[in-house]
Amino acid sequence: MGHQPAPQPPTPPACPRRAFTLDPAGRDLHGEAARLRALGPAVLVELPAGIQAWSINTHALLKSLLTDPRVSKDPRRHWPAWQRGEHHDTWIRTWVGVHNMDTAYGPEHRRLRKLVAPAFTGRRTQAMLPRIRNATARLLDTLENTAPGESVDLRAAYAHPLPMQVICDLFGVPETSRPRLAHLMARAMDTTLTPDEAEHTVHDVQSALAALVADKRDHPGDDLTSALVAARDDDGSTLSEQELLDTLLLVIGAGNETTVNLIGNAVHALLTHPDQLRLVLDGAVPWHDAIEETLRWAPSVANVPLRYAVDDIPLPGGPTIRRGEAILTAYAAAGRDPGQHGPTADRFDIRRPGRGQADHLAFGHGVHFCPGAPLARMEAAVALPALFERFPALRLAVPADQLTPTEGFIAFGYHALPVHLTGPPPVPPGTLDSNSRALAPR
Repeated sequence: MGHQPAPQPPTPPACPRRAFTLDPAGRDLHGEAARLRALGPAVLVELPAGIQAWSINTHALLKSLLTDPRVSKDPRRHWPAWQRGEHHDTWIRTWVGVHNMDTAYGPEHRRLRKLVAPAFTGRRTQAMLPRIRNATARLLDTLENTAPGESVDLRAAYAHPLPMQVICDLFGVPETSRPRLAHLMARAMDTTLTPDEAEHTVHDVQSALAALVADKRDHPGDDLTSALVAARDDDGSTLSEQELLDTLLLVIGAGNETTVNLIGNAVHALLTHPDQLRLVLDGAVPWHDAIEETLRWAPSVANVPLRYAVDDIPLPGGPTIRRGEAILTAYAAAGRDPGQHGPTADRFDIRRPGRGQADHLAFGHGVHFCPGAPLARMEAAVALPALFERFPALRLAVPADQLTPTEGFIAFGYHALPVHLTGPPPVPPGTLDSNSRALAPR
């Protein structure tokens, strides 16, 4: 008889252990993250629809697992629950039931990422700068028409339309299609959807993207959707039709929603920390540091589902994540981890030592690092100083504790950001005292 391969150990059943139940609506994401950190670096949690996963709550452990080859993002190969047909009719479908570089592993991930990479090269990103500046100026001109004393929702009027216009320009989305597509992308981020709502959202998103692809086949242009369609049609083995649609869902959705929250969260953080705002307006601290601190303290994406253990992963001093168990990357928890950022990790401080892109994980880490991170940073670096230069007296129109977070535990931002554009300047020019100047980094 020939050599018989050794039998594989049986896949463990769904974990019956007691789990920490996450709030599906995400009403207190950072408070919840603090409670999880207090329970340990890795905590079993229950997501909506009864899905269990290990929440990774510390910077060091999360960074390690993000580059661990024993961790996969492909549910079709490495999540037994998905293979058994579980959860296909729930909110998780728009996150794991798609075929793009975000749900691929190994060679498949490299193939799909390679197709998207040309959209976010340094040259192409830099070439977007004039468009970003022009779009910013037009939106600020419109805001100037606000009647004195009237409040305006800065998310709806500025933080949202700017990145939506940039990503839609990049991918050639027609003007008439943009409002519906923006609405659908926001729905896809909502983890409170019922099974029926989730099913309708998936259908509507696929329909909208299929219409975009059909339009580009008939009328190709100098945009990234046309380039992806050409790659698909020239060599169908390189990119399937479903992979094409799901790749567009990823790059358009992520390219919009995350930057919306980055801009909105930075404005909120600065307006609720006037001493920090004073430092950037005076020039004592660069805008770059304010943006990076926002990404750490209030990352646009708080939690990302899901990853999966390819093999058993014994954690240092902790539990073992068993093969086939799901993993939740808890960026909000890691961003305020005292083990990485010290005892003041829960404070917004743009003078914090060690600021920089390597000090937080807001855009991920390793092979799945967000390729659009330089574009998001560029948009924020244009939008934020331009906003405060045009409206130096900008202030919240309601108490901060009355702001409502966006629905769901994945994205972190505010449903609306009502502000007054004019009024007494919060930071009179030249009032930064010499002691603060001496403490500020150069």
